[in-house]
Amino acid sequence: MKYWAVLLVAWLNSLLVYCATDKIVCYYGSWAYYRQGIGKVAPTDLNAKLCTHIIYTFVGLNEAAEVKLLDPWLDISLGGIKNTVALKQVNPNLKVLVAIGGWNQGGARFSIVAGSPSLRKRFAQNAVNFIKEYKFDGMDIDWEYPAGNGGLPQDKANFVLFLQELRSAFDQNKYILSAAVGGARARREESYDVPNLNKYLHLIHVMAYDLHGSWDGKTGANAPLYAGPGDNPDLNVDVIIQQWIQAGASPDKLILGMGFYGRSFTLANANNHGIGAQTLGPGIPGPITRASGSLSYTEICSNIKAGWTVVYDNKQQIPYAFQGNQWVGYDNIQSLEKKVDYAKTKGLGGVMVWSLDQDDIRNVCGGGSWTLLATINRKLRLTYLRYMIVMLDVAYSPPENNYLPFA
Repeated sequence: MKYWAVLLVAWLNSLLVYCATDKIVCYYGSWAYYRQGIGKVAPTDLNAKLCTHIIYTFVGLNEAAEVKLLDPWLDISLGGIKNTVALKQVNPNLKVLVAIGGWNQGGARFSIVAGSPSLRKRFAQNAVNFIKEYKFDGMDIDWEYPAGNGGLPQDKANFVLFLQELRSAFDQNKYILSAAVGGARARREESYDVPNLNKYLHLIHVMAYDLHGSWDGKTGANAPLYAGPGDNPDLNVDVIIQQWIQAGASPDKLILGMGFYGRSFTLANANNHGIGAQTLGPGIPGPITRASGSLSYTEICSNIKAGWTVVYDNKQQIPYAFQGNQWVGYDNIQSLEKKVDYAKTKGLGGVMVWSLDQDDIRNVCGGGSWTLLATINRKLRLTYLRYMIVMLDVAYSPPENNYLPFA
């Protein structure tokens, strides 16, 4: 292979991390620091080169429109915020945002602030001051949900005014404004004026998961790519994304959310373990996350390693696993590859993961460190220059050395 061609291939390889326009937005649940053993994940454990954006979760909002630390000991004394922001020293292209809200925050305080012109203005300035003080690159609004969870019907309109005020203040400081939004039709129609969200947000993180769970009374996939027989036609990733686009969202602003966890169930009959099987309630908590009805990917792959049966549903393009009366629907390498391909086909801005700390970070199950996140990177960030590199490498290598890089 000619020397200049070798250098060109090396240079193109070095650009792979930086040239892909698609985003990999990674939420980090800061409370993972408190987990025991292999489940403990500190900011210093994160791989800064596998994400384009990392979002530190969560800070809170009070009725006086102030940004409040929810765990000052973790966030400040233990260096949670400082060490997360410091990841930009490892990857200078990384953007680190802070998320405000979350399910536990509820909708009432957001509703109060968004409904008052003076409080909206005050919050915008407080948000700018907070971002500046802690050296973030922006803020992610995780209001779950306007007009729901303690909110008011007028939240849908007021959310637009809230974002308008923020965007004006953020643009003056070149900060990123994003939001995590509920995906399915009922939530979208109740909570979001999509064209105006599209106008004021840089990124729209669509939470296209939690589509089924123990609340259904029967087994179902956490985030099926496509609808299955007899399933609610609105509760799958494909329809959710298409509906958001039809409602007025720009595809390049939409970030497809994917879960690094599964929804688990206790079967009513251990011999009836397909999708749609009757259940008695949520699954048994895992040893790491200790949450009924939910298992991290590390917990799931550990169960599989211990003998759980895995079935891949080709219609919905998702796996599920079971043993005895325990059942879980989740995403694995194969299903995430399908979703990344889908995001690219639809021209979306990229993908989002909830959450970094639930991946198999330490190669417990033999799939490699950061099993799921590495899969996403391989599919999303390497393919754009792959063909050019392969062709150059083949063209300038001796016949006996022809091979396909990254195969």
